[in-house]
Amino acid sequence: MRGNLWRRIALVLFVTIAASAIARPGAEVIDLSVIGVPLQRDIRLREGLDLRGGIQVLLEARVSVGQQLDPDAMAAAQRIIQNRVNALGVSEPVIQAVQNNRILVEIPGVDDPDQAIRTFGNTGLLEFIDAATTPLSPGAHVRTSLGDPPADVVVALPDRVFPTVIQGRHLVSAWVSADELNRRNIVFSMGSEGADLFGAFTTANVGRYLAIVLDKQVISSPVIQSPIVGGQGTITGGGPRGFPLPEAQSIVAQLKYGALPVPLTVVQNRTVGPTLGQDSIQKSLIAGAVGLGLVAGFMILYYRAYGVLATLALIIYAIITMAFFRLIPVVLTLAGISGFILSIGMAVDANILIFERMKEELRSGRTLAAAIDAGFARAWTSIRDSNISTLITCAILYWFGATFGASIIQGFALTLGVGVIISMFTAITVTRTLLLVLQQLKILPREGKLGLVAIEARA
Repeated sequence: MRGNLWRRIALVLFVTIAASAIARPGAEVIDLSVIGVPLQRDIRLREGLDLRGGIQVLLEARVSVGQQLDPDAMAAAQRIIQNRVNALGVSEPVIQAVQNNRILVEIPGVDDPDQAIRTFGNTGLLEFIDAATTPLSPGAHVRTSLGDPPADVVVALPDRVFPTVIQGRHLVSAWVSADELNRRNIVFSMGSEGADLFGAFTTANVGRYLAIVLDKQVISSPVIQSPIVGGQGTITGGGPRGFPLPEAQSIVAQLKYGALPVPLTVVQNRTVGPTLGQDSIQKSLIAGAVGLGLVAGFMILYYRAYGVLATLALIIYAIITMAFFRLIPVVLTLAGISGFILSIGMAVDANILIFERMKEELRSGRTLAAAIDAGFARAWTSIRDSNISTLITCAILYWFGATFGASIIQGFALTLGVGVIISMFTAITVTRTLLLVLQQLKILPREGKLGLVAIEARA
């Protein structure tokens, strides 16, 4: 018995200390290389869209009537959008498929939502077109041999279709650079096929216009001054300082990661301000502290010494849960915090079931040690069944959220599910260990109050 108890104590102490180190305020990285384990992990607490602020955009694939949407094309579109969003340098973006023809994009902490949407939502089809002797103004929409612009835009020279010479697929890289006048331009390089086509065309068309078009909109329309060989060129912006930096970065992201295989349109766009997020955080913290205090007060008032143990186990539960949120990692949202607070109540339920069962065992004349063992053994069935039912519900909710793009439901289901699993550990292991320790030390009263009813417990 004593050997088993010492193992329980060691386990609880180890888990609590490790969780406290991970969950402590300000912790950013866990580094186990100091003890010879090659592991480093970012453990910063991640805030979701509604807490940090940002944008949520739902994109839908546009297909012609009678045309079948290719699932592989949607998967490729999701990968390209992921790469484009990552190129923006934002943290914790969420890009997920919704149903068969939609992609949900959530980006926290975005300063320019419109530019971000253009970066990942535009098709990104780059074309070098033969404009011959026609100068085209930057921003104009044109028809090309690869298709027409959207029907809702004004087309320059609608009766003319400009032949496409080179496409974006011929590019292998693109980056933002500055020229000798400190103007911000976009430099690109081509593969061997593109370099040959580009060199041959510029050699044969010196003195004519070569327009650079992105999604049927003219970026620039320079005159070919001399043959361009080697497969490297520069796209210059129209302003005195060249391209604005956000626009240049957006264009580079679209060029580097290729055109979307299927056109997408924005069907829903929601912006959350960071001020609302900070206010929500403060209110959630207050609500959590008040709720935890009320629960602890009730347990101590009703169960006295046993309530103090349950409160200590509840604090350990909260520390372990927060550590898991950092390790998984869980992106905390208001709904996720709600799930966590609900799981606290379920953790308390487990302790109440145990204490009430112990009360019945004490009334039947068992010793305190026997009542502890029997109380946990006979309460376990109810705790297990209720928690498994909750976990099944969490799985259904998580699937529903993933299927229909309802990340708020996913966050609630995930935090509630994690909390329920950890609550089973703290109720069965932590609370029991604390009770056994105090019982061995003869600290628990021989006449304990369980349920505001004095019950004499035999040694």
